[in-house]
Amino acid sequence: MGIADAAIADDEGLPPLRPDAIIVAGATRRGKPCRLIDNTCSQPKEVLADLLNDLIAQDHFGPGGFTAAGGNTITLGVPQSAHVQLGEDIYRLIVFDYEARIESF
Repeated sequence: MGIADAAIADDEGLPPLRPDAIIVAGATRRGKPCRLIDNTCSQPKEVLADLLNDLIAQDHFGPGGFTAAGGNTITLGVPQSAHVQLGEDIYRLIVFDYEARIESF
């Protein structure tokens, strides 16, 4: 696990990256490197590549801002969380600036 990976795991309360985590790399539509990490190690690379391409096509990567309801402050770099179904299983999908992670519930 790299320093940035450890920081993400610690800061966001996520489990650390498994040594056998499956990583698929790509580039955003603006040419920035991005990646999708399957920390469950349960999906084939082809499925992960399709998901990464969908995330890229929908512009999910890059710094984003978040404002709490009724707040006056914008917080940059807040991860976005969603659920994604791959096959018959549902996973947590957490998107950071240029990294998306698949985690179990």
